[in-house]
Amino acid sequence: MNTQFLSELNWLAIATGAIAWFLLGALWFSKLLFANAWIADTKVDVSDPDASKGMAKIMLSAFVFMFLTSFALSVLRYRLDTEGWMGGLKTGLLTGVCFGMASISISYLFEKRPFRLHLINAGYTILGNIIAAIIVFSWV
Repeated sequence: MNTQFLSELNWLAIATGAIAWFLLGALWFSKLLFANAWIADTKVDVSDPDASKGMAKIMLSAFVFMFLTSFALSVLRYRLDTEGWMGGLKTGLLTGVCFGMASISISYLFEKRPFRLHLINAGYTILGNIIAAIIVFSWV
C-alpha cells in the first residue's frame, strides 16, 4: 500500500476531531443528558469503589479509538477528494450509521441489551463520527 499520502493528512485536525468527540462524551454521559439512563441500563454500581478502578486506562483507550476513527475519516476525505462541513456531515453520518451503529447493533442484539442503551450508545457514536468528520473535512 502506498503510504505517501499520510504526510498530506492534517494531523492537528485528526487530533482535534478526536478531542471534540471525547468532549462530547463528557456531555453525553453527564447527568445533564444520559448518565442516569446509561447507569440504570448498564447496571453499573457507581457507589462501588471498584467501579472507578482503571478508569484512566479506559478513557485513554477510548480516546485512542476516537483518534483512530478520526484518522480513518481523514483518509476518506483524502481518497474521496472531498472537503467542507457538508462533506464531513454526510461522511460522518454514513460512517456513524453504517459502521459505528451497525457494529453496536449486532453486538447488542446478541447480548440482548436494553433498547434505550442501544439508542444512547449508537447516538453517541453517530454524533461523534459527524463532529469528527466535520472538523477533519473542514480543516484543510
